[in-house]
Amino acid sequence: MKTINYVNGNLADSRLFTPINLGPITLPHRVVMAPLTRLRSEQPGDIPSDLMAEMYAQRATDQGLVIAEATTVSILGRGYLGAPGIYTDEQVTGWKKVTDAVHAKGGRIFLQLWHVGRQSHVEMTNGQTPVAPSAVQYEQVVITKDGWVPVSPNRALEIEEIPGIVEEFRMGAVRALAAGFDGVELHGANGYLIDEFLQDGTNKRTDKYGGSFENRSRFLMEILEAVIPVWGEGRVGVRLGPSGIWASMSDSDPEALFGYVAEQLNNYPLAYLHIIEPRVVGGEAPVEGRPPVAAVSLRKIYNGTILAAGGFEPDSAKEIIENGDADMVVFGRHFAANPDLPSRIKFGYPLNPYDRDTFWGGDHRGYTDYPFYSEIESEESISK
Repeated sequence: MKTINYVNGNLADSRLFTPINLGPITLPHRVVMAPLTRLRSEQPGDIPSDLMAEMYAQRATDQGLVIAEATTVSILGRGYLGAPGIYTDEQVTGWKKVTDAVHAKGGRIFLQLWHVGRQSHVEMTNGQTPVAPSAVQYEQVVITKDGWVPVSPNRALEIEEIPGIVEEFRMGAVRALAAGFDGVELHGANGYLIDEFLQDGTNKRTDKYGGSFENRSRFLMEILEAVIPVWGEGRVGVRLGPSGIWASMSDSDPEALFGYVAEQLNNYPLAYLHIIEPRVVGGEAPVEGRPPVAAVSLRKIYNGTILAAGGFEPDSAKEIIENGDADMVVFGRHFAANPDLPSRIKFGYPLNPYDRDTFWGGDHRGYTDYPFYSEIESEESISK
């Protein structure tokens, strides 16, 4: 790969490359790999593959934090063929290969626990109707064996079913611990089930899970209360997308809602709060009339460690850290294309360009074949 993008400046002396404590873990720098859905698990069974272990090990080379891709906690939580799971023994065995490979490189890895909610199809749920807090239809597509297809109509969860889904998240946390992860993250963004409960565009319930901020956040808090005892203090993170419009999400007062949620999260011994910044919202600009709710806003409310994600470049990552609006910065697309991204940012090396056509599904191409900067240097010296 010879075509590379240019990065301005050497950031070795910036706060981005100072150590940080994340719960009981000490990390050497503040560059984090985002949870990237790449759809390369073994089928059938949604089992993490040897190829996945190789990819994650590559990106642990600089001994930072890797957040593994969104991983379903149940059959009903599935929505995208190729995404891995954490609800069977075979999946635990597959993930153990990944965590062992990451730890062998000196890295740390959290698992993102996921339930897609209404973003699903009966082909993915063994014929079960997809569920949501309310039967608000989603007019988009998901991936099945037939490719990208429209979602199936969803139904509202009965109140007596909700504790069972909380238990699925708890068991996902138990299995993640058995698989050797360093912690877990709850996926509360991007229009998936937790996010659907939080926002009133998708939550029309009139029981104790709907209406007020307290009621709409109850599902998230119940999951935290189930998962934190599995892991202990400083080992559970939460991801939120306060400005997100991805998956047709909406709320009548997102600034107040997510301010309330951030305040409530102060009551839990979290590892971090992971915020998707409004600069990139599901690949789209924030919608007019929806106030941007970002790390800079929630920093005034949330007292713990903040991770910021959303279209960052090296210079903007340096800026948000040095301004104190976030403690760590999460990179997605650049990490997909640069297995040694922290080193490249630190020393101002050029970046490999990413290939969007290989993001979702496929083989090693656009996955494990991106070169390290040292390999490019070697090729260039040989060509001379």
